[in-house]
Amino acid sequence: MGGMPRYDHEIAVSLPDDLVAATRQAVADGRAASVSAFVADAIEEHGRYERLTVLLSEMAAEAGPPPTTTASGPAARSGCPE
Repeated sequence: MGGMPRYDHEIAVSLPDDLVAATRQAVADGRAASVSAFVADAIEEHGRYERLTVLLSEMAAEAGPPPTTTASGPAARSGCPE
């Protein structure tokens, strides 16, 4: 069922001038079909980012903290503080 997505709700939002300009430029450059499509994509991307953040937090909690390096490890040889 390709084609243009169907937008069921119309809302009004207030945005800083630079974001409006960037959004309109994306449409003018052909990187977005419309301002609505650009905003919908941004909201979807934010949702994916939030889900990834939760997944990474769960993985870190399950795996525990990373192992510490020793004074003879790569960080010590590079001169980087541990």
